Amino acid sequence: MLAMAGSGIAQAQGQAQAPAAQEPMVGAPVPWAMGLQQSGGPIKDAISSFNELVFWLMVAITIFVAILLVWCVWRYSAGRNPKPSQNSHNTPLEIAWTIIPVLILLVIAIPSFRLIYYQDRARDADLTITVTGHQWYWNYRFPDHGNFAFDSRPLYDEDIKPGQMRNLEVDEPLVVPVGRAIRVMTNGADVIHSFFVPSLGVQRYTIPGRTLETWMQADRVGTFYGQCNQICGTNHWFMPIVVKAVPQAEFDAWVASARTRFASGGEALALAAAQNNPIRIVAARQ
Repeated sequence: MLAMAGSGIAQAQGQAQAPAAQEPMVGAPVPWAMGLQQSGGPIKDAISSFNELVFWLMVAITIFVAILLVWCVWRYSAGRNPKPSQNSHNTPLEIAWTIIPVLILLVIAIPSFRLIYYQDRARDADLTITVTGHQWYWNYRFPDHGNFAFDSRPLYDEDIKPGQMRNLEVDEPLVVPVGRAIRVMTNGADVIHSFFVPSLGVQRYTIPGRTLETWMQADRVGTFYGQCNQICGTNHWFMPIVVKAVPQAEFDAWVASARTRFASGGEALALAAAQNNPIRIVAARQ
């Protein structure tokens, strides 16, 4: 089992080097789904591998304990043992039930710590994106591409178009290139938020006064949805994240357009002044 867990991250790192498939993917919750969301990148591959290891360990432990309980009920019932045993200690058994749980925890801990360090920081990142959480929208900044920034705000019910998902769409998605390691630097403007995109395996708090680092990588063209999962205020439920992974050429074209639209910040500030009204958000929820 430990070998399987140890190979999970290695497999994920190997997949990161493979050419990205061009079939569009939608990373979002599915009604009545079971298990984790479909993986869209190497971090989620490693998370899924670790989740599978822990799941089967739980299954094995549950089956063992259930069989042991049934056997004890049958073997030591009053009918079969009218005179109860007076034994109070069994040294080999006590050693066994101490050592075996420790070994199980080691099997879980070693790949767990490896996964934590794997998620922590980007190695040789291709670009950096700064994510700032606001009540209740996101701001993205591209310091490697002219330092332009823009706000990404949720779409209200009346603005949803056919084919879009309610409570998950935004006016300006975060566009990233496929197959590139992206360093994500998070911070908060007001309270603690959480930048969480399940299908990419990325989650990091945005804390006022602190900058935290993580990374993400999309191995497939597609759109990946997330939300703030930190209780950050009245409208924390309405703080969606949309990450759109596109080929490098399309990303370069988007950057050229975005630098023109957002370089001065005028459009973003005008949008903030027009839409940063919590009364409208509450009314839309009701």
